[in-house]
Amino acid sequence: MGNHSVFSEFILLRLSSDTQTQALLFVLFLVIYLLTLMGNLVMLMVIRADSHLHTPMYFFLGQLSFLDLCHSSVTVPKMLENLLSENKTIFVQGCLAQAFFVFTTGGTEACLLAVMAYDRYVAISSPLLYGQVMSNQVCVRLVGSSWGLAFVDALINILLAVNLDFCEGQTIPHFSCELSSLFPLSCSDTSINFILLLCSSVLHFFGSFVLIFFSYTRIVSTIMNISSTSSRSKAFSTCSSHLTTVILFYGSGFLSYLLPTSGSSLEMIFPLQYSVVTPMLNPLIYSLQNKKVKAAVRRMFRKYVNSFT
Repeated sequence: MGNHSVFSEFILLRLSSDTQTQALLFVLFLVIYLLTLMGNLVMLMVIRADSHLHTPMYFFLGQLSFLDLCHSSVTVPKMLENLLSENKTIFVQGCLAQAFFVFTTGGTEACLLAVMAYDRYVAISSPLLYGQVMSNQVCVRLVGSSWGLAFVDALINILLAVNLDFCEGQTIPHFSCELSSLFPLSCSDTSINFILLLCSSVLHFFGSFVLIFFSYTRIVSTIMNISSTSSRSKAFSTCSSHLTTVILFYGSGFLSYLLPTSGSSLEMIFPLQYSVVTPMLNPLIYSLQNKKVKAAVRRMFRKYVNSFT
């Protein structure tokens, strides 16, 4: 922080001013958070324990579950605390730390979704070379690169934001800390910060979206050339879960950032879906639409039950 900052805390936007509504929201989001933890932990356990799922596709799915655990754990616990607290505050240093982890996990997920789209493209267009192209080393490098790129991107933006002076208005129009919400609260010149964040968003998030779009363009082109209707349907089904996740991630993400800021609680709908609801839905999407995952879950629970009989 700069030497001219005159306070050490921000006030986060409350989701409701009514005490009873806040209590109901606390219960609702606590249940969602617990379901998120349970669903993603079960997915990680199933993928690790079942040898049938030791393939690149499920390796990436396991990474997605881990990311969803991290992303929701960065924002939801503080939101739950504020729902029960009179003072909806967060220390400036804690706010910057939260913004860093939100940026890192969100950026990594954007890259990972692009990697998963490429994985589906290779599996459908070159099934005979799939094992060679998507080897274990390649998969680990792709995931490591996703984490590394997002970490460096977030670190550069946060290091520049640390030097800002916050001496005007301390209420963040959001339930969590994000860099775009902090800039209007600073009395320093944030033009460089804004340009850097804009470039990062365009290159990182929009760049990943372009790669996903290009992969699915090639996937659709390949599938349409398949003569067998059953084979074509099977190929489409392998992409449905991933495509649903992409729509939820980018749809709610784009809407939450493109909508103008007015300080209304109604604005929280899309950010809440992006940060709270989507991490809970992803395990459900993959378990309900994927026969192999459903079979693996049944095998794991059957084995678990048999161990007690």
